[in-house]
Amino acid sequence: MRPTILILTLLTTFYLTGCSVNPVTGKNELSFISASREVDIGKKNYVPYQQQQGGRYSVDPDVNRYVADVGNTLARLSGRPNLPYEFVVLNNGVPNAWALPGGKIAINRGLLMELEDEAQLAAVLGHEIVHAAGKHSVQKMQQSILLGIGVQATAIAAQGTEYGRAAAAGAGLGAGLWSARYGREQELESDAYGIDYMVKAGYDPMAAVELQETFLRLSKKNGGGSNWLQGLFASHPPSQERVNKNRAKAQAIGPGGVRNREAFQQAIAQMKKDKKAYEDHQSAMKAAAEGNNKKALTLIDSAIKRQPEDALFHSTKGQILLAEKQDSGAAKAFTKARTLDPDYYMGHLGLGLIQKKQKRHSQAKQSLITSTKLLPTQVAIYHLGEIELGQGNKQAAIQHFSTAAQQGGPLGEQASARLQSLQSPQ
Repeated sequence: MRPTILILTLLTTFYLTGCSVNPVTGKNELSFISASREVDIGKKNYVPYQQQQGGRYSVDPDVNRYVADVGNTLARLSGRPNLPYEFVVLNNGVPNAWALPGGKIAINRGLLMELEDEAQLAAVLGHEIVHAAGKHSVQKMQQSILLGIGVQATAIAAQGTEYGRAAAAGAGLGAGLWSARYGREQELESDAYGIDYMVKAGYDPMAAVELQETFLRLSKKNGGGSNWLQGLFASHPPSQERVNKNRAKAQAIGPGGVRNREAFQQAIAQMKKDKKAYEDHQSAMKAAAEGNNKKALTLIDSAIKRQPEDALFHSTKGQILLAEKQDSGAAKAFTKARTLDPDYYMGHLGLGLIQKKQKRHSQAKQSLITSTKLLPTQVAIYHLGEIELGQGNKQAAIQHFSTAAQQGGPLGEQASARLQSLQSPQ
């Protein structure tokens, strides 16, 4: 079969068998990723995404419950009320929120600190619920798979291989596809339907206008661009158009609805009390990145003195002390972090690296394995390979080194060298 005919055949098959009605918009659209697969994707990536961004905010667990209550109220009024929604507050100072397929939603501590009341929180969560319920990230995956099929189909025809290999290539697409920048239409769609959900729940729609004004203000404050707000503005680009459209919709709906300012302010009271501690932590990380570990230690100790129950602070102190080769102090800091929050990977990882250095290999192995269950980092996988090799488990070591090598970088090169040595004929 000629390449052009094969490509058309494949695409036609998708369009004929994969059309469905979007549960949010009611529009017909291409859909060949099943609902169960969508849920599986979100479930698989939810914890690693949290771990990469500071882990759950655990100093005051009541905040997580409060946010989840608001989110679940909105989700029940959405176009897909039966998705297994989850809502979590992340210990991250960047004012951001995101949604994975299947209704897995997160909001950062930094964004909560920019909000004034529960109605504005509802505007954030309603927007993210639409991204999940409206399959926005799944649509990006499907587009990428279709583009991949077009490329692969030509190669298939040229090489005489079967279609199954192209399908396998599409199935391996990475998580970045649903965290990429949403398009203008998707953002406007999420704004509009998100307002509908919050109004059904009894909130004032003007809160959605104020939210977009806040994002626009932060964008201008940041010079339109990079570093600390990069993630937010990459995935949720603010614009005056969004402010204007939200205002027009809110005015058409009319005034009214609750704000629940007192309840919201009470929910974030601990965060506000700890504001200086988080500023010290941010400054400590900046100083460490600039190589000024002495200043970084002074700042992180200040953060810990102000809020000793935050595992993230102790993890950061452990990393600074590890860089200074103060292993004993680092071990204490990582142990404290692990005790305060056993569900955050960094305490396990840092302690595992120190235990390995001290030749306490059984303990190190357990600590590193625990860390990879939360977040499979290259450094943990590489060192697990070394431990397995030292214990005579050659095949397990090869598997770990192979995984580490695939991630590239200097450690990936070391893993490749290890692999080559292990696989070379003796």
